[in-house]
Amino acid sequence: MKAILKSSFLREVAIFAALLSLAALVSTFFADISFAATSLIDPSDNPAAISDATGGESSFKALAQTLLNYALSFLGFVATIMVIYGGVLYVTSAGDTANVDKAKNILLYAVVGIVLILLSFAIVNTVLGAASSGGSSSSAGTATSI
Repeated sequence: MKAILKSSFLREVAIFAALLSLAALVSTFFADISFAATSLIDPSDNPAAISDATGGESSFKALAQTLLNYALSFLGFVATIMVIYGGVLYVTSAGDTANVDKAKNILLYAVVGIVLILLSFAIVNTVLGAASSGGSSSSAGTATSI
């Protein structure tokens, strides 16, 4: 076991698996907590001022989702700028191998960053979307009429 954990990649995978297991365990114990009760706007508060301050969001989940989406959008913009910078550096390298290698690394890391940003965007919206629905699922074959 020690020989396996000496590899830095395998150590990182083991740490990630442990954290994922811990998150699953914690979510199992706290599955009955209702996210609907985390409303930011109480009728006794000044709803207009709170609505203006939070961008119209009335729940903590919606506010957190909006803030995370803006942060991920900004990171996506920065990664796109890095792709453009790496492309310009690659085109203007004029055969200099140091600049070519630098441009390839910038492009590689920017593309990896874009993939991670897209994955985190999907995970954040899936988790927060599931939290708002309360974990209830409906079957695909049934239709509801109003």
